[in-house]
Amino acid sequence: MIADSSTPAVVLVSHHHVGIGIARSLGRLGVEVYGIDGDRFSPIFYSKYCRGRFIWDVNRAPENESLEFLRDVSRRIGRRALLIPTSDVGAMFVDEHADQLADAYIFPIRDPALCRSLCNKKEMYYLARKWNVDTPETAFPQSREDVVRYLESARFPILLKPIYNLVRGVKPWRMKIVNSKRELLEGYAAVEDPLNPNVMLQEYIPGGDEMTWTFNGYFDRRGDCPVVFTGRKLRNFPAYFGQASLAVCQQNDHVEQTTLAFMRNIGYRGPLDLGYRYDARDGRYKINDINPRIGAMFRLFVGDNGMDVVRALYQDMTGQPVLRARAPQGRKWIVEDVDFISSVRYWRDGKLGIREWLRSFRGVKELTFLAADDPLPFAGACIMDVRRALMEAKARREKPDPVSNTKDSALLSSAAAGADR
Repeated sequence: MIADSSTPAVVLVSHHHVGIGIARSLGRLGVEVYGIDGDRFSPIFYSKYCRGRFIWDVNRAPENESLEFLRDVSRRIGRRALLIPTSDVGAMFVDEHADQLADAYIFPIRDPALCRSLCNKKEMYYLARKWNVDTPETAFPQSREDVVRYLESARFPILLKPIYNLVRGVKPWRMKIVNSKRELLEGYAAVEDPLNPNVMLQEYIPGGDEMTWTFNGYFDRRGDCPVVFTGRKLRNFPAYFGQASLAVCQQNDHVEQTTLAFMRNIGYRGPLDLGYRYDARDGRYKINDINPRIGAMFRLFVGDNGMDVVRALYQDMTGQPVLRARAPQGRKWIVEDVDFISSVRYWRDGKLGIREWLRSFRGVKELTFLAADDPLPFAGACIMDVRRALMEAKARREKPDPVSNTKDSALLSSAAAGADR
């Protein structure tokens, strides 16, 4: 599939499971893959396809130090490598410092302002509206007074979301769903920074996880998209609102054509992961997230010829023809550790029975961590899960969440049930 695999690849921010997917996808073709992550237990570091690991947290380190670190990695590898960011911070960093990194790495050359606009949910919202792409109704308050005015006509439930998430200089926090004026005002007060507004208030589109659709593709140097995939989520982690833990390939012409037209209008280049939420109330697909990078669920989308978005990126960036591909209908992919946790939550909420749970695994073609030729990353995933659980438990003891998770659960269950009717 790849005629020349001599160019190494460096994964910038290896993430919970994205890095291991990249390492296996390229490593099985003979490409040398190296991982960079701030967590020494990142699963990619346990893979036999990872030729070298580098501990560095690009999300928190000063930019000049990260630049020097990446140059040092290039020197240690000994030749120019493909640089693959997997986070918003990493994608913006590479685009904004392309001139300083170009002698050591190859990557898609893009307008850094466009990348930042797509990572910023406020700018993304207005960009989508400019090109007549449907979006959920959203407000961007700049103060508590703005929230109070918003409440005069607000309809609950409402999603309290960060405009930027895990971006340097911005306080990190998770999206919440609120169902009353008091919850909204308390939740807003808990997360907002008056000097750096980072809150958006978005209408809640009812329905289950299966109402969320994903476009996955690669736009080459000319802006063509030879690798196009669509699919939908079946379960999320965290439950209801999170990344896919179980998903299925399914053709959706509207999602595909809307995304292709939108990206061509704005001149997008590179890998893309984009999410829509289907609104049964008006029959529209509404865009809710754009990731100008490799997405967390990219290994769901693998063509009959073995192509995925990472392989398309590698072929294009190394001057090789990109093989066109579409994913087989019904192919499923699962993140086995967190899907179990989410399944327990859905079961407790009365949304998933044992038989339904067992049937949901039919069609699963790929596990995320367990692989016959590369079993050790599962150990890294288990270590990360235990550490995360302990850290979150400690954080809850030290600072309880002002918006009750119990209320979120009850609300989401009733809202989804109402949509089903």
